[in-house]
Amino acid sequence: MENIKFTAPCLFGTEGICADEMKRLDIKNAKAENGRVLFEGDFSTLARANIFSRYAERIQILLAEFPVYSFEDLFDGTFAIKWEDWIGKYDAFPVKGHCVSSKLSSVPDCQKIIKKSAAKRLGTKYGTNWLEESGAVHQIQFLIIKNKCSVMLDTTGEGLHKRGYRANSAAAPIKETLAAAMADLSHIRSNGTVIDPFCGSGTILIESALKAMNIAPGLHRKFACEKWDAVPIKAFESERERANDLIRRDSEFYAFGYDIDPEAIELTKENARKAGVEKHISVEKRDICDFECDFDRASIICNPPYGERLLDMEQARKLYGIMGEKFVKRSGISYSIISPDDKFENIFGRKADKRRKLYNGMIKCQLYMYFKT
Repeated sequence: MENIKFTAPCLFGTEGICADEMKRLDIKNAKAENGRVLFEGDFSTLARANIFSRYAERIQILLAEFPVYSFEDLFDGTFAIKWEDWIGKYDAFPVKGHCVSSKLSSVPDCQKIIKKSAAKRLGTKYGTNWLEESGAVHQIQFLIIKNKCSVMLDTTGEGLHKRGYRANSAAAPIKETLAAAMADLSHIRSNGTVIDPFCGSGTILIESALKAMNIAPGLHRKFACEKWDAVPIKAFESERERANDLIRRDSEFYAFGYDIDPEAIELTKENARKAGVEKHISVEKRDICDFECDFDRASIICNPPYGERLLDMEQARKLYGIMGEKFVKRSGISYSIISPDDKFENIFGRKADKRRKLYNGMIKCQLYMYFKT
């Protein structure tokens, strides 16, 4: 099937990064919008986006967009969708979604209308009054914003940030997709060095290593649409072969992680092993007060504990002051620090050379980047 329309929801602040990634993957018509990226392609595109994307939260097939001012509009717009192209006679098709600033504000009611409409169309096409829904799950998702409804099929299943290496995590872990975006903004290279002085469960270190070695984050996991009759198995087999061929096995990248918690150190080691990058990561117990960088070139990337996560605000700000003393200006050394504290720069002791607004979950943050000497 050609010219399938897709949408990739992503964390706020990462839309441009995600769109650029799709373009690098030779995906057509990638366009960044608020909270998502739109693109087009075929079944190979579907497989490629799921397997290779570091920054998207999931990959959805965009089936239709239409105005809705009443439940009748919602029913009719949903009924016009060719559900039979994707959902088989015995397949399951649960519905979930969101309504924002629209006349239709009841999510449960919208779910029922979409479910009823899709079921009526499928029942008509398959000549039955009963759809048993015992087969593969085809998750229908809808988003109604300002009286415009988007209807999607989720192809991913568990979110793309679920790489498979982090079954366990330290307190308040950073999301894998956000850590990957921080690595991208820090311009990680295949022969680079990364240091995280607050490594926790190792997410920033691991995402940096995966990027440096060009290991596709979804290479070793499965996706919901692989169970669909409409999606050819060959598409995923070919893209996994391609992903495997593109790994930089000669990468000289190395990362160092430090934390004051011995359990975090062991957790980072375990997660790095699961991700297949343990040979490129070293971790040890070390306090930020003892931080030093002995390299000529390195990227320090970190997500220090702060008031809304682990420490009260007074403790967090004390930590920022110590970081300001330890993170000295040096040629070849850069610092990328994410924080929600709008007084960070004052406490750290100098203005960032560049800032980027990002969201850590629902917490609005800034990525403060220092690279000038």
